[in-house]
Amino acid sequence: KGIWALPGGFIEKGETAEEAVLREIREETGVDCEIKTLASVASKPDRDPRGHTISIIYFLEPKGDGEPRGGDDASDARWFGLDGLPHLAFDHEDILKDLKRRSII
Repeated sequence: KGIWALPGGFIEKGETAEEAVLREIREETGVDCEIKTLASVASKPDRDPRGHTISIIYFLEPKGDGEPRGGDDASDARWFGLDGLPHLAFDHEDILKDLKRRSII
């Protein structure tokens, strides 16, 4: 709470990872997206204080105007440039650093 994070959540029973990411993005930002590619997987056992979680990171493309607004458990949602990011929750800064290191972003 009160800290920015990349949108995300948990896969629900009977849902694919791809269905889950599109649902979570829509719930948390109000933006409908199309999956472009799988970017990375984050799986360090201690990466999330809630327990051992695995994050599947996708690159998405917004449909329509793509203007985000907070929803579900996100009180706000907005676009940031990579050079103007605020402090991020969990290991989200590490995820972005890894993507930069590997020249993915």
